[in-house]
Amino acid sequence: MEFRVLIMAPFGRDADVIADVLASDGRSCLACSDLECLLNELERGAGVAIITEESVQNDSAGALGEWLEHQAAWSDLPIILLSGRVAERRPAASLQLLERLGNVLVLERPLNSETLRRAVTSSLRARVRQYESRKHLAESEQHLIERVKAQEALEHLNESLESRISERTRELASANDRLMKEIHERAKVQAVLVQSQKMEALGQLTGGIAHDFNNLLNVIMANAELLARVSDDERVRKMAATIKRATERGGKLTAQLLTFSRTSNLDLKAVNVTSLLQGMRDIISISLGPAIAFYTHSDAEDLWTRADANQLELAVLNLAINARDAMPGGGRLSIHAGERPAPDETLAAGRYVVVSVSDSGTGIEPGIVSRVFDPFFTTKPVGKGTGLGLSQVYGIARQAGGIARVESELGKGTTVELWLPLVAKEAPEIVAGSNLENRAVEGRHILVIEDDEDVRSMLVECLQAFGYTVSQARDGVSGLERLRVDDPDLLMVDYAMPGLNGLQVIEKAHEMRENLPVILATGYADVDISTIIDKRFTALRKPFQLDELARVVRSALSAPE
Repeated sequence: MEFRVLIMAPFGRDADVIADVLASDGRSCLACSDLECLLNELERGAGVAIITEESVQNDSAGALGEWLEHQAAWSDLPIILLSGRVAERRPAASLQLLERLGNVLVLERPLNSETLRRAVTSSLRARVRQYESRKHLAESEQHLIERVKAQEALEHLNESLESRISERTRELASANDRLMKEIHERAKVQAVLVQSQKMEALGQLTGGIAHDFNNLLNVIMANAELLARVSDDERVRKMAATIKRATERGGKLTAQLLTFSRTSNLDLKAVNVTSLLQGMRDIISISLGPAIAFYTHSDAEDLWTRADANQLELAVLNLAINARDAMPGGGRLSIHAGERPAPDETLAAGRYVVVSVSDSGTGIEPGIVSRVFDPFFTTKPVGKGTGLGLSQVYGIARQAGGIARVESELGKGTTVELWLPLVAKEAPEIVAGSNLENRAVEGRHILVIEDDEDVRSMLVECLQAFGYTVSQARDGVSGLERLRVDDPDLLMVDYAMPGLNGLQVIEKAHEMRENLPVILATGYADVDISTIIDKRFTALRKPFQLDELARVVRSALSAPE
């Protein structure tokens, strides 16, 4: 009952369509015909409410706003408001409605079903945190009741046993101190959970956007390369090269979005943090300039963690540049690497490598320290910062299994700490180079399964241009049928598809042909291929270039069965 999805979309078939979309995720949905029905069901319990903007006007908006204002202290019901597309700034009445609804996520129609599903998933996760808060509040209330009972017992003893006053007073004071400490610790953990919840909700949205961009960029990049290959006009080939460079920049942008969203798949390998920091001394010194004294120190020669070395370097450099900007008149920057145990329950128990970046700059106001890792929030002057830098630092630390923390005092400086899990020293992995050519393996047949028509057409044209025989299917079910009929030499399948996703298609394909070579092409943020144990396929990340496609296809076809 507490995780129901209430839908108030009384016009047309919107409510039925929304319920059908969410039913695929196993969501329990209830359509409310009017506001009275919605308010009654909210009293019974709900995880999230989906409301169309046209269904809450005038008196309806007031009644719903009044209900939201009288929620329990622990409750902040998530609301997804489906609005029409707004060409310019929203009118004042619409902004007032959003203000009354409070915890509201606005989705403009028409919207993608995946966007709706992700929004509902994020809202329900937020609701779960609220239910946990309710539980914690109930426990705190019980503790307070016990404290009152203890005080009453003390008063009773005072009447008959004066000699025990001092002892009981000390016991009560000790219990009170423990209770206040517990409440304080719970408040800190709750603040961390709220921050994590907010980051997760935004991450789901940006991760989906980055996935769609990867598909679009792949189509543009591949067609630009094909155009450059088939055209003899030098002017056309230069234009195609310009398009390719632009799409490569777009690919870097989507990678930044995935890091910001906390869902990009980093290349996690064993990294010696001490060696990494020593190797960065020159670039950090150059970035800081002569006005800032720079020091670096490590407690040990071997401080190993599992991280993406390039992203970790980017995070440290980003922190150094931020520190430089906080010391316009010069100052001191120190980077220290050491080993410490987990400080509290926000991190799993164990030992951690801690990289501390400390400056002697202006510091950060206490009221905004908790927001510095928020996306698009910056303490720099207007036009001097995007607010993505520290958000990416936070994302890099979280995906490596750790966390980022900040301490600051006005006028004395700021320290940002990256806590990364300590691991045993590992020998460097030696990867043999490949001398495979990119030309096609003659006479081979490839089956392409891709739900996006533009991407599918692009893949077919590219593979045919390489000299392969190609057949295609638009989804997993029809693709498995074509596999039975065509008997291809190689299967190329997308990950994110309706019905059967790429991994499910691969599993069923290997049931039919155990040694069939497979390429999984994906630009999806939520699949971490490195965590899949039974990985009988080759991964190809979107967007990719034609040479990379040709090399991966030939490698898959040439691999021994």
